[in-house]
Amino acid sequence: MLANGRTVRTGIFKAPVDGLVAIHRTRVEGDEVVDLRVHGGPYKAVYLYPSEHYHFWHNELGLDQLPFGAFGENLTTEGLTEEDVHIGDEFKVGSAVLKVTQPRMPCFKLALRFERSDMVKKFWQSGRSGIYFSVVREGEVERGSSIELFQSDPEQVSVAEVVGLHKGTEWSSDLLQRALRAPLFGSWKQDIRSRLVEAE
Repeated sequence: MLANGRTVRTGIFKAPVDGLVAIHRTRVEGDEVVDLRVHGGPYKAVYLYPSEHYHFWHNELGLDQLPFGAFGENLTTEGLTEEDVHIGDEFKVGSAVLKVTQPRMPCFKLALRFERSDMVKKFWQSGRSGIYFSVVREGEVERGSSIELFQSDPEQVSVAEVVGLHKGTEWSSDLLQRALRAPLFGSWKQDIRSRLVEAE
């Protein structure tokens, strides 16, 4: 697609599919990851976005149509939200086992996808980050596959709390220490530590 007169390659445009889809260590079958610096790889192999958020975005963006997959997610699910899911939790999804690694930090391609310059800001301010996973066990998933908690992380730091720590809306010594002990990947721990230093 074109942005500011230049061609930008992106894999953010997704649509629901039928049949079994293989989940590999670093990617979902059929999902092209264009920029491995910010998407894909071992700690962002699978991106989940809760279907519960779609009603909010329908109203917020004033869209008549907003099909599942609109946020570039690999899995659109029911019953898992950022408040309920903890960093390090493992879930059996179809025959695969996935481990929660981090929230999503939106990039400019989300704005291109929705053709709105304010979309990245809206997404971040909403707190509806979605959830990234690593792949503990490869397997297959299809529409309607069950999702079951396989193992819960002892630190019990939710994805929403990580976003809150980063934004400065959540703050306690106990939560901070648990977040720094949790298996949180990406630059999140570094950014949270930086905010702690600034606060001091």
